[in-house]
Amino acid sequence: MKENSPKPHLPEPSPDDRRAFLKFLAGSPYLAALGGMAGGIGALAADVIGDPLSDPRDALDIMDFEEAAHRKVGAGHWAYMSSGVDDDLTLKANREGFKHVQLRPSRLHDATKVDIRAEFFGTPYNSPIFLCPTGGEKSFNADGEVAVARAAKARGTLQVLSSSTSSGVEEVNQAGARPVWYQLYAPNAWAVTEKIIKRVEASGCPVVALTVDNTTGRNSQTYKRMRPKDSRQCALCHEGEPGQNIKEKRMYDGIDMTGVATQNPAMDWAFVERLRKLVTVKLMIKGIDTREDARLALEHGLDGVWVSNHGGRSTETGRATIEALPEVIAEVGNRIPVFVDGGFRRGTDVFKALAFGAKGVGIGRPMLWGLGAFGQAGVERVLEILQGELKLVMGNCGTQNVAAITRDRVTAPDWRI
Repeated sequence: MKENSPKPHLPEPSPDDRRAFLKFLAGSPYLAALGGMAGGIGALAADVIGDPLSDPRDALDIMDFEEAAHRKVGAGHWAYMSSGVDDDLTLKANREGFKHVQLRPSRLHDATKVDIRAEFFGTPYNSPIFLCPTGGEKSFNADGEVAVARAAKARGTLQVLSSSTSSGVEEVNQAGARPVWYQLYAPNAWAVTEKIIKRVEASGCPVVALTVDNTTGRNSQTYKRMRPKDSRQCALCHEGEPGQNIKEKRMYDGIDMTGVATQNPAMDWAFVERLRKLVTVKLMIKGIDTREDARLALEHGLDGVWVSNHGGRSTETGRATIEALPEVIAEVGNRIPVFVDGGFRRGTDVFKALAFGAKGVGIGRPMLWGLGAFGQAGVERVLEILQGELKLVMGNCGTQNVAAITRDRVTAPDWRI
């Protein structure tokens, strides 16, 4: 390059990028090789990262819980929860997507009248933020799903229970204020599906959400690189890979699972029709991210659609759920409610999804951070922070209730929607 040639422009790293890099340095085994420099770099990293939380009340945002949980949760469980699939592009896209959506505030509305309450299928909740189904929550805290149920009760929040729950639905419902919704991984044996549905309905669950975005398994490459190489660490608390041991999944208790897989790769729309006839409560479909599949959900009589890419843990689409949401909303209109999850970390993120037309917004990993760090108290504080941030942005954008958060409150010029 000639001396007077213009230098290439390099993007300025964001505060999050610098924080992540320093976090890497602080935990690197190679830091010691730097001799006297190690202390200075370590001190700088500690200053930027800060000490992990010792009290959930000290958290300023939900990201504060991530490192606190990381230090308490087993390495294998942490790797399983935090990773995506393939190159983790979809995992990252879920967060990056929010940068393409901008707020359009409406000023001079009485912010003292802001009400963040929402209603799902006729049941009122304190906010449109709900807790996503995540398997094996006892891997993060001894009380697992029961602790989450108690936190949901304290904050007036919906809890959705995973088929891979480590506590039975009856125990979880007893701990909560109202019955959970149930997320169904349909086994490849119809008789098993029937037994699970009968149990779920008998326990009082008002909604079943059939998951359709992970029927063939996944390429968990990052997890395989991150997990402990010594399998004896994992054997201390479970057999085999996390989430794979049927004995740890309480919803299969008393069912002969010999030769039965917990997921059905042959599942199709004919299966959905059959399930629709079996289920007597509301039936949703979870894992939809295109208008074409949303149209089919309507045609097959589903009561709701849940836009999700499994937190970037199923198919490496490279597409954020916040970007997929508008086309699904446009297809179903107001005929059935649309829910969404994937990468939500701020009240402004929630506001953007509501403005596009989502009825409710789910969080998964942040809930597990709170659970892993402080149990019930951590989940409560995560919800408190997000609910407070949502109320703040609603007041600043001139929306006094959730119904007032309309499409004209956001713009996404990069996506031309």
